[in-house]
Amino acid sequence: MELFRIKRDIPFMRHALAFNIFSFITFALAVFFLWSKGLNLSIEFTGGAVVEARYEQPANVEGIRKAMEAQGVGEPLVTLFGSSRDVLIRLSARDMQKDAFSRVKDNGVRTIDADRIIENVLRAGGPLVKEPFTQADGTVVQKEKVQRVELISGQVGRELYEAGALALLVVCIGIMIYLAFRFEWKFAVAAIIANLHDIVIILGVFAFFQWEFSLAVLAAVLAVLGYSVNESVIIADRIRENFRKMRKASVTEVIDNAITSTISRTIITHGTTETMVIFMLLFGGPVLHYFAVALTIGIVFGIYSSVLVMAPITKWLGISREDLIKPIKKEGEDQPELEFPEPRP
Repeated sequence: MELFRIKRDIPFMRHALAFNIFSFITFALAVFFLWSKGLNLSIEFTGGAVVEARYEQPANVEGIRKAMEAQGVGEPLVTLFGSSRDVLIRLSARDMQKDAFSRVKDNGVRTIDADRIIENVLRAGGPLVKEPFTQADGTVVQKEKVQRVELISGQVGRELYEAGALALLVVCIGIMIYLAFRFEWKFAVAAIIANLHDIVIILGVFAFFQWEFSLAVLAAVLAVLGYSVNESVIIADRIRENFRKMRKASVTEVIDNAITSTISRTIITHGTTETMVIFMLLFGGPVLHYFAVALTIGIVFGIYSSVLVMAPITKWLGISREDLIKPIKKEGEDQPELEFPEPRP
């Protein structure tokens, strides 16, 4: 399916050096920001607490945020979920005071009688829902209820961080093996460099703006990795097909034609995907905000890297017609004839 057809090939490879210099500069800046600032890891990685509360009336979220700021919480994270009366509050380990949650009790109904910082924060949202509670002397009183208090230790956070890094490494290795098997090792090397370029750019942007890096963002990075390699596979497959059809064309002409002929498909697939991501960004709320931001950055740079990073690197690695064809010596001939094999599934 094509929205339009470009009759003349666009000379992408003519400006490949300039594009790759730009790519190297952006990559170097991203690495610098990761080294100098580091990622602003969420409580899933650093440890902390999650408090879930329900109010009798729609919660005053802005009041809760102001109360958290007044208590010295650096970046208050307060979100609504389910309804306007249900609030989720996240506190990282560096924002929690010692023993802030040490006096959490559970006597049939989960209640909280914790440090003043949490008490002030919760009350800033309005009156909490109350439930009957039986005291030691048998008296039944109405007591404010907190739905959930969940603690995440720093050790668990480090394990999640290491598991995420391992997942990225395994995915990269798997992509290289797949591309080397389906195409040729030069395509594999070029594609993995382009995909790593996308990942480092995403991480560098999050480090520069100090946006929170959570498990949702890590999931978006892994999704971008798979999404970007799909575009690389499409272009690599078209290059292989062009080598078969364009027998007298140079490598530069083959690559330019491959990129130009896939532009319509790229606009359709990436345009529809980005439309859905933008809706998540605008209407998904704080929970999906950085997930959508990471996907947006990844989709934009995924297109760029597949076209203007992967393809030039493949050319500079010396891809040729002979890399994608096999010699078949016919009976009675001294020199083998070069023929293309059938594409692997």
